Amino acid sequence: MTAMSKERDRRSQDPYPSRLPEERWLPRQDRTVWSQWRPDAPLTAQQADQFDRDGFLILKDIFTAEEVEALKAESAALRGGERELMDGSVVTEPGSNEVRTIFKLPEQSSLFNRLASDRRVAGIASFLLGDEVYVHQSRLNYKPGFTGKEFYWHSDFETWHAEDGMPRMRAVSASLLLTDNDALNGPLMLMPGSHKHFIACAGETPDDNHKSSLKKQEVGVPSHEALGKLAGEHGITPATGNAGTLVFFDCNTMHGSNGNITPFARSNAFFVFNALSNGLTEPFGARKARPDFLAERGEPTPVEIKTGKLA
Repeated sequence: MTAMSKERDRRSQDPYPSRLPEERWLPRQDRTVWSQWRPDAPLTAQQADQFDRDGFLILKDIFTAEEVEALKAESAALRGGERELMDGSVVTEPGSNEVRTIFKLPEQSSLFNRLASDRRVAGIASFLLGDEVYVHQSRLNYKPGFTGKEFYWHSDFETWHAEDGMPRMRAVSASLLLTDNDALNGPLMLMPGSHKHFIACAGETPDDNHKSSLKKQEVGVPSHEALGKLAGEHGITPATGNAGTLVFFDCNTMHGSNGNITPFARSNAFFVFNALSNGLTEPFGARKARPDFLAERGEPTPVEIKTGKLA
């Protein structure tokens, strides 16, 4: 069998084909919570059930005030030029030089590296995924006051599957709020229960799509009709809370956020944990894979989970 025929065979067996001529709805074929609950789990049984039902979980008051302040100070140092950042790791707002995203957090900050391995973060991810985990992607997201742009509705898995080659829905995102998020300053919004549907999006993936999609995502997003149907069926929940609130959401949960025209900036630290058994292959819907700062490729290194205070 030639390499080309092998690739055609691989794609023909893909349970989640996307970037198609027409949009399609496909059933989810993977579990949401992969572990059986036990008394020593990092979540309660009720929390595990809630994540399974809704596709997300909002956890408050699990970090101390000192830990939150240390993380906020480190975030400000990264954004303010007090740290030397890796080439290509910074994305600016559309039409300005305002920092929108800084990637590769564990590699650029010892404190955020420690956060990524904490039991309250990586331990929960490992429990939900029923496997050792590694960091597929990490970043600081900023949404400045007055001019912060929206993040349009999307399923992360659709992009990670099509453009990175993530085989199955066995990944979870952890977003730690570093500023107070309320209903006004563009908080993360999620559709509870939407993770049970896979929306195979219409359209081909342009080469180097990430260069524009990181500023404004236009490929791999559902139609207005699909989003209206999802929202009508499941509703929309804003992930609001004080700084230090931790939001976990399934890789296929539909989410997005409004622009921020308030004077109050919004920021969060964001880690994507993938199951070690779910390592990346070749993309399922693009001609070439995205850069490593967006998707950890090669032999993944499992996170060594730590306990105790961050700092």
